[in-house]
Amino acid sequence: MTLYLFYFLSFLAILCALMVVVSKNPVHSVLYLILTFFAIAGHYVLLNAQFLAAVHVIVYAGAIMVLFLYVIMMLNLNAETEPQKGKWLRVAATMAGGLLMVVLVGALRSAADTISLPAQDSQIGMIKNLGRVLYKDFMLPFEISSILFLSAMVGAVMLGKKEIK
Repeated sequence: MTLYLFYFLSFLAILCALMVVVSKNPVHSVLYLILTFFAIAGHYVLLNAQFLAAVHVIVYAGAIMVLFLYVIMMLNLNAETEPQKGKWLRVAATMAGGLLMVVLVGALRSAADTISLPAQDSQIGMIKNLGRVLYKDFMLPFEISSILFLSAMVGAVMLGKKEIK
């Protein structure tokens, strides 16, 4: 049963991700992206990482997608007012995407040899174990990322602040 659910969620995630790229309407693309995020959250549940699934749904499908929809509505994208891209720009974008795919395939191919699966533990994705690993083994990277987020927040406030004359 779990294998069939995995295949269904994988098919749904790949199909919705393709529809994000193919869809002409930006609002439809955002809705397909939300479905993709829900399918990925289903994969987290299958991996017994319920906390990550809940955080994934709350952060990505909730907050980030609301911001995307808000920006799309604020931009008011019309095909008539958008300038048409040149032929060379399309060729350059296709080549850059192809090169990115080659780099990703090469990185994943070399990483596949080094992956070793740990013994199956039923408590591996629980909040208590996640907190223990996060605050014990990865304390320094966690604190560095919090300082990075704090500086990004201060930078965003400074950029958005109006000058008083």
